[in-house]
Amino acid sequence: MANASQRYYQIINDILARIASTQQQNIELAAKAVADCIRRDEIVYLLGSGHSLAIAMEGYYRAGGLAPVDVIYDPTFGRAERVEGYAETILASYNIPSGAVVFVISNSGRNALPVETALWCKERGITTVAITSLAHSKSVASRHSSGKRLFEIADIVIDNCGVPGDAALEMEGLDGRVCATSGVAGIFIIESVIAQTIQNLIESGCKPPVYVSMNVDGGDAANAWLLEKYANRLRGI
Repeated sequence: MANASQRYYQIINDILARIASTQQQNIELAAKAVADCIRRDEIVYLLGSGHSLAIAMEGYYRAGGLAPVDVIYDPTFGRAERVEGYAETILASYNIPSGAVVFVISNSGRNALPVETALWCKERGITTVAITSLAHSKSVASRHSSGKRLFEIADIVIDNCGVPGDAALEMEGLDGRVCATSGVAGIFIIESVIAQTIQNLIESGCKPPVYVSMNVDGGDAANAWLLEKYANRLRGI
C-alpha cells in the first residue's frame, strides 16, 4: 500500500482533475462577472468563515493577484456562523454596491452565515459566486430558517468536488477519514478564476490591476499606482 502522503496526493490530483473537467463553464462565468466588475471599477469581495477564510485570503493582496479584492472578515472565525442575523452585522460594515461580486465560500453551504450572505446579496442585486461541495451540501439539511443551502441561492456555483465531511483519506485503525480537501480545491478554484479574469481583461483591452511581488526588485514601484488607487476602498482584515 502506498504511504499516506502519496494516497492523499492522488486524492487531491483526482479532485483537481474533476474540477478542471466539470467546473470550467462555471469558472468562466465567475471570471466574466469579476472582469465586468473590475471594468466598472467595482470591488470583488470574498467571504469564507472558519477555515474557508484561508481560501478567501488567497484572492486578497498577494503577488500575481488582482488588486480590487477585499475580504469580508468574520472575527469569530466561524464560531458564530450558525447564528441567524450575524451576517447582517458583518455586512453592514462594508459598503458593497449592487455592481459588486461576492464570493461565498462554504464547504457544507448549510450554515446561517453563508446562506444569509447570499440572500442579502440577492436582495441588493449583488452577484454571488458560491464555492462549495455539492456532494456534502446535498447530503445535509440547511441550518437556516429559510431551508435553503448556499448552492440553491447563489448566481454561480462552483463545486469543489469534495466528499461529504470534507476529510477524504481513509486510515487503518481509524473509524473516520482524515485530511480535508476543500482548502486545496478552493485555492485552485480561486486562482483559476483569477487567471481567466486576467485573460478576459487583456483581451478586452483593459490593463489588469495585478500586484507584482513586493519581494522582487522594483516590486514596490510597480505596485504604487494600485496602492494609491485602492488605498481607501479596501478594508482588509
